[in-house]
Amino acid sequence: MMSATVTDEVSRQHQELVRWFMRRHDAQPPSPWTAEDEHVFQQWFSVPANQQAYKQWQADWALIDTMPQVSVERLRAMVVADLAEAHRVSRKAGRSQPIPQRRRLLTQGLAFAGMAGMTFGVGWLGWRHIQAQPVFEQAFNSRKGQQIEARLPDSSSLRLDTATALQVTFFRGRREVHLVQGQAFFSVAPDAARPFVVEAGGAVVTVLGTRFSVRYTPDMPGRDGVEVAVEQGKVRVTRVRGAHDQPTGGAADVETFDLTGGQILVLPADGTSPVLRTVSGVDVAAWRNMPLSFSDISLSEAVAEMARYADLGIAVIDPAVANLRLSGTFDPRDAVATRHLLANALPVRLVDGARGVEVRPLR
Repeated sequence: MMSATVTDEVSRQHQELVRWFMRRHDAQPPSPWTAEDEHVFQQWFSVPANQQAYKQWQADWALIDTMPQVSVERLRAMVVADLAEAHRVSRKAGRSQPIPQRRRLLTQGLAFAGMAGMTFGVGWLGWRHIQAQPVFEQAFNSRKGQQIEARLPDSSSLRLDTATALQVTFFRGRREVHLVQGQAFFSVAPDAARPFVVEAGGAVVTVLGTRFSVRYTPDMPGRDGVEVAVEQGKVRVTRVRGAHDQPTGGAADVETFDLTGGQILVLPADGTSPVLRTVSGVDVAAWRNMPLSFSDISLSEAVAEMARYADLGIAVIDPAVANLRLSGTFDPRDAVATRHLLANALPVRLVDGARGVEVRPLR
């Protein structure tokens, strides 16, 4: 059992962390952040445990304003019993600057959660423990050239494309999917009390009920970012940039995009500007219907995409022809026919090499 001394120390450290963060984050006249404040903070921050805790809090804080209002209201209801004690402790500790109402609620609930939960036994910590227990979890994996369809306990469904790996975890208050790699199409059953969240490559996709796809192929040059396409409904995409790269101050850069049916958002892995475009409904997750169709893309990109589904036998693409533009429909499952179509569609020749077929300029 945790001793009272340890409990008090944990609570004290937690309160100290939050006071430092709130002081730096919301400092403004008549109590601005001073050089002396910075000096004292840096001394506290030099302790490895404090530094780690501060970075984690900063990363979590960056996402608070992206929470759906329904989630905030649900949090309010669940911690109301603990807030009375938290408010008493907060007044005793003192706070020189007002905190925006939404953040004030969350700060009280989070900053003093440990103390309130330990003091009352079945308060915040008990609730948090229950909420943290999955009610369903399963990993899904598809092999190269394989597509998988699955039904989830909430009547949502998903379809995995080739070479895709993801983890589905349902909690009492949320439904989560971690897309490790590949792409998947989701048909989400509406549930306002349990948002459906897909995390991939640092992006968070949140819906209440809709049809959309998410792609994350980090090992594929040119397509290594996150792509979100909406067939119908509304989708919110959030990306937090810089939260772990700013150890001593400054808010993380939070980008939020609201998408509707027929829109595709591409978040490049290199951090360059996102690309938003409009497409027809049939172009959303078109991979669900073989064969694959391409429109004005480079030969190298087309071959790399088709190679995700099957071995085309192509070992080398000469740089002289790699950027030739290609349009057409191909079935990568038939390697011979695909190579024949490529040779007819572009000014290239196919040569048998030591490691496989080589695509060379037509001479």
